[in-house]
Amino acid sequence: MDSDVGDPKLPLELSHLGWLLGSWAGVGLGQYPTIDDFRFYQQATFSNDGRPFISYFSRSWIIDDSGAKVRPSGTESGYFRPLPDNEFELLLQHPTGISELWFGRVEITGLENAVITGARMELRTDGIMRAPSAKEVDSGERLYGLVNGELLWTYDMAAVGEPMQNHLSARLQPHHSDS
Repeated sequence: MDSDVGDPKLPLELSHLGWLLGSWAGVGLGQYPTIDDFRFYQQATFSNDGRPFISYFSRSWIIDDSGAKVRPSGTESGYFRPLPDNEFELLLQHPTGISELWFGRVEITGLENAVITGARMELRTDGIMRAPSAKEVDSGERLYGLVNGELLWTYDMAAVGEPMQNHLSARLQPHHSDS
């Protein structure tokens, strides 16, 4: 899903994040030393209403070997807020009682006729707040990329006494229905 840098509806300060806009869906892998490995299906939506932030909502389901949904899995929502010099902050909420503040930077890796065709985004947690009942998560790192029209991402975390290591990764394609 390419992003038109010159989109008149998108506030100028969001130009470096506009390539995220739209709905994406695909399959990912989950792992961590404290759990069994799993596969998941994810739907993620990035939207803008003309104000200087991008709204984000993601939901996922554990899937079986045939790709059928077995049960609901992770859900998160938040806001990407632009900063100068291709930087941004992400405010992220999870229904498991965790709220996170992330900081990141975008590098545009492909641009053709004012359309972003490639991008790389790196984020790190700056702060994590947990409800008393929430799992212990100490820090996280995420990497997102727009590669050949697909949204690729990976998430490393340090949690429950384990050092920073990969937990989730997925490959998402543009998604045009809510099925």
